[in-house]
Amino acid sequence: MVEKNKDKEHENKEEINVNYVDSQNEKVGKVNIVKDPLFNIGDIVKHRIYPFRGVIVDVDPQFSNTEEWYQSIPTEIRPSKEQPYYHLMAENSETFYSAYVSQQNLLNDSNNGPVDHPDLDQMFSGIHKGKYLLKTIARN
Repeated sequence: MVEKNKDKEHENKEEINVNYVDSQNEKVGKVNIVKDPLFNIGDIVKHRIYPFRGVIVDVDPQFSNTEEWYQSIPTEIRPSKEQPYYHLMAENSETFYSAYVSQQNLLNDSNNGPVDHPDLDQMFSGIHKGKYLLKTIARN
């Protein structure tokens, strides 16, 4: 499990200019990129731009998907590869799915209650203080 690096949050930052727009179609501009993981497995997060939220189920220290997937993201909102990426069990108002999201595009969302993704029970035993708890596995 990845530990939060709150002490390092202001270290290893690199500012990049991106042409992101918010929900009111206003330019966001600069986005800080932190190279150390800020979220853990079980954390509830939401996307900075798109209307979905989810639970982190895995962490990649840097981009680890296909180049085809990366190039499919519009250039004006394409995130840097040099940052953690998270696998999520995600949901929006219409459906449940898996998502792969850069750290710069995630915000903590633990104050907005649990996520309803139907596959959460396979990996987590419940929720405590806004964080999903990994199931313990008995091994012989």
